[in-house]
Amino acid sequence: MFLAIGVVLCLIGIVLYKQAGGPTAIPEVSSNPVKPDGKIMGMQAGQQEVYDFIKARMKGPFGVYTNYQDTDQSREVATGHEVLSESASLLMRVHAHSQDRASFDQEWTTAKQTFDLKHGFSYRYSPKLDKRYPLNAAVDDLRIIRALYEAGKAFGDVSYTREADQYGQRFYETNVKNHLLYDFYDETYNITNLFITLCYIDLRTLEQLPVEAQMKQKLLDGMKAVIHNGYLSDSFPFYETRFQYNTNSYTSEKIQMVESLLTILHLAEAGETKPASIAYIKEHVQAGTLYGQYSKEGKPATDVQSTAIYAITAMIGAEISDASLYQDSIRRMNAYQVKDPGSPLNGGFGDTAANQAYSFDNLMALLAYTYDLERR
Repeated sequence: MFLAIGVVLCLIGIVLYKQAGGPTAIPEVSSNPVKPDGKIMGMQAGQQEVYDFIKARMKGPFGVYTNYQDTDQSREVATGHEVLSESASLLMRVHAHSQDRASFDQEWTTAKQTFDLKHGFSYRYSPKLDKRYPLNAAVDDLRIIRALYEAGKAFGDVSYTREADQYGQRFYETNVKNHLLYDFYDETYNITNLFITLCYIDLRTLEQLPVEAQMKQKLLDGMKAVIHNGYLSDSFPFYETRFQYNTNSYTSEKIQMVESLLTILHLAEAGETKPASIAYIKEHVQAGTLYGQYSKEGKPATDVQSTAIYAITAMIGAEISDASLYQDSIRRMNAYQVKDPGSPLNGGFGDTAANQAYSFDNLMALLAYTYDLERR
């Protein structure tokens, strides 16, 4: 029988289960276009340092490691040198934005061999256990599809767009039911879950899916309603975590700031952010007081902050053409970059005391830098 499980976006992966056969390693190739000064074309100085750190310390034959330190790779949450479709999709977008076709093609080839299933992209692969999980994650499949659309535009090649359409059609057939988006699709049982996590609702990519116009509009209208009805309040202008279709209700144990900010980013891309949300974000970015977790009433539940939080607020700033929000966010984000030549984490974003660095933080930082490149 199908085992109901939660899908939780976090800094190190998604909580899921099961196994299937794994891929064959693809040799790493070095084909990045290099300028005379030795820098990768299209990358800022800060981005170059992070990119070099990832390539030297966090990248293997199957993709970017979830964490710098390895583990036995047997936990419910992805750890160690396991790889995620999340990471592949983020790096594909970085290369598309940076107009680095050779690196994009290498990452896409690796991603297909590592994650591609019959009905979606596996969200997770463990090289140590040779274990590919037979479930996708809607947010990551959509990001891969978006990266292909962006590559088609960046490289002027419709073959990427055709692939985006192909995978977009597949995604629609598995993760959309009755004009509603679902978190994941189970390859083993051919079934979806019963809810949608709001930050999975990537409106811009949903709008690009190769679906008949009327059906697409019903999907977009329904998912926008799910987001907007999950708004908490003008005093704490963020969003519920997930919506249960079977009970027609929202659930949020705590408000994870990364998740809620991703929801606001998707709204920004659709031109539908609330002024109260932007005002709150700008105020707290300037003060450096955006924390990782809150109560639904807006009380911080931790004093921990993260690179990814400020990377996402930078992207929001870029999307709404707010230069000060973008620049303030990048400054806050850069404060977490390791600047210690004696540390193995040098150039990356991580915790030198614990010797930990996570793929999500580093790749979101890379992507945030490219948003500035797109708008220069």
